[in-house]
Amino acid sequence: MLVEVKLYYSMYGHVEKLAQEIKKGAASVEGVEAKLCQVPETLPEEVLGKMGAPPKSDVPIITPNELSEADGFVFGFPTRFGMMSAQFKAFLDATGGLWRTQALAGKPAGIFYSTGSQGGGQETTALTAITQLTHHGMIFVPIGYTFGAGMFEMENVKGGSPYGAGTYAGDGSRQPTELELQQAFHQGKYIATITKKLKGGA
Repeated sequence: MLVEVKLYYSMYGHVEKLAQEIKKGAASVEGVEAKLCQVPETLPEEVLGKMGAPPKSDVPIITPNELSEADGFVFGFPTRFGMMSAQFKAFLDATGGLWRTQALAGKPAGIFYSTGSQGGGQETTALTAITQLTHHGMIFVPIGYTFGAGMFEMENVKGGSPYGAGTYAGDGSRQPTELELQQAFHQGKYIATITKKLKGGA
């Protein structure tokens, strides 16, 4: 059984909605077990309250060492000044033990993200996140243009890029659109298929 972990951090819920669709997409591939996990919060409740962040969902919290149990990953996070959020970076900073043993080397990984605006750094977030995968020897799996016509949407605002699925949060009130959710589902299915092939599946 192939196991793929959809690992994310979400403050306001936008990334989590994409993660749920990515999980559905991965689970649609025969022989793949998809798990959804979130990284630990690093901000105190008092600060989160002042920021208007809603309570966290009951999705399990993952520890760094649990990553070695998976065959593939899709990492999701909101953007902070053109890079991944500090919470997700702190989680990856705690994977030094896995790096020393190269426990994640050769495993496929994709990324997805949320920004506040169209110029908020969706591609820079992806590009800077790739360095984390590189040091672990992981195989970055972008979606490219495999989503087809949905990649060329010009009539409506759509997040995401060839690097991975994405959404725009705006002031927080904007939620992922149906097209953005479809792209997330596609990413989950696509990376699960690649993971299965790398493990010798049909």
